[in-house]
Amino acid sequence: MGLKLLAVGDMHLGRQPSRLPQALISEAQDLGPAGAWRRLVNLAIDQQVHVVALAGDVVERDEDFFEAYRDLSQGIDRLTDAGITVVGIAGNHDVHVLPRLAKQLPNFHLLGPNGTWEAFPIDAAGEQLTIHGWSFQQKQVTRSPLQGQQFTRHPGANIGLLHCDRDNAASVYAPVMSEELANTGLDAWLLGHIHKPDALSINTPSGYLGCLSGVDAGEAGHRGPWLYTIQGGQISSIEQWLFSPLWWQPIDLDLTDLDTAETARDRLLDNLRAFDQDMLASMTRVAGGATHAPPRAVAIRLRLTGTTHLGQQVEQRFNNEGYETLHMGEAQTSYHIERCINTTRASIALDVLAQRTDPAGLLARRLLDLETPSTERARALIAGGRTKLEDIRGASRWSQLEPEDLTDSDVIDWLSAAGHQLLLTMLAQQEQSHS
Repeated sequence: MGLKLLAVGDMHLGRQPSRLPQALISEAQDLGPAGAWRRLVNLAIDQQVHVVALAGDVVERDEDFFEAYRDLSQGIDRLTDAGITVVGIAGNHDVHVLPRLAKQLPNFHLLGPNGTWEAFPIDAAGEQLTIHGWSFQQKQVTRSPLQGQQFTRHPGANIGLLHCDRDNAASVYAPVMSEELANTGLDAWLLGHIHKPDALSINTPSGYLGCLSGVDAGEAGHRGPWLYTIQGGQISSIEQWLFSPLWWQPIDLDLTDLDTAETARDRLLDNLRAFDQDMLASMTRVAGGATHAPPRAVAIRLRLTGTTHLGQQVEQRFNNEGYETLHMGEAQTSYHIERCINTTRASIALDVLAQRTDPAGLLARRLLDLETPSTERARALIAGGRTKLEDIRGASRWSQLEPEDLTDSDVIDWLSAAGHQLLLTMLAQQEQSHS
């Protein structure tokens, strides 16, 4: 079977999920990182894992010491009683609190607490593994922890455990370059800090593990730890375990040809039933589903699309009613709308409006410009829109999320959706003033 290493990304014990419906408020603890940690402990014991490695930001902040102590101590005690070794490093969030916790948890091995690299050897299942770890000593670290570091390989597999900001030289969170990681001579790097996981595989074993469980809409999609199996002194397989108790899922709902605002709910329910079926089927296909568990709840970030005059009515209806449970899946997964965003376009004769000299006419002309992206006016609009969107994405609150590439098509979609909504509002205000 080989040596089983379960690698865990940012856990952030102490954080609570946001924007839950009333029916789930009492389950907030179980739906957040603490609940995901308990699921992890149960599965790690059931699957006979040998090592659990925590890649930093295990705790959200210093004030969460007592809550984190309770959750960590119970989980670590259960793991060690089952013969599972638990190691970890401190990140920028828990730079002070995790070392304090480590002193109270004798079965937890904190690596590199003095800002120096520490090699931790493990023998299990007839295999040898050495984990090389380094911990933050202060909340901001402006130099690479790999600078000037020479790693000595030990028998068997050698894996690095590091909380860092990859390929961002100006970062204050332990900036490292991909080339530095590749030149260390280790078999893989398990990275913490960015909450979106990389596509880890045998061919690309190094990268970000992602957060253990998402707590807001910025952490959408699959989340969970990664199982590394060591056989013959090398990594033989990599598999992600999907069992987050709460998923954040973006869903598009096309309102084109919608008869009434009331029927939008029926259309959404059809989409949710299809999603629920696909989710359960995909979990069953991967590893037989043994290390996957359906979420207790799915929070939907709903985006209304299509051409309709009912977009604003549907948006208001869903935002007013969204916190209730909309659907219960086959595995008793509760679905609710976390937020509804209207990006529909009304059937407006832009070419007619563009003849007007008022602000509505000017806006109609700009929207027509966007329909021909190659023109000089369109390029100027796209460039300005890109600058604004990049400024928003660069805000500090998004620093731990890895942004997708922003294409011209993305910018055009945002500008066009915003422009159509503004145009509808302007026309409605003009109609009211004339009535």
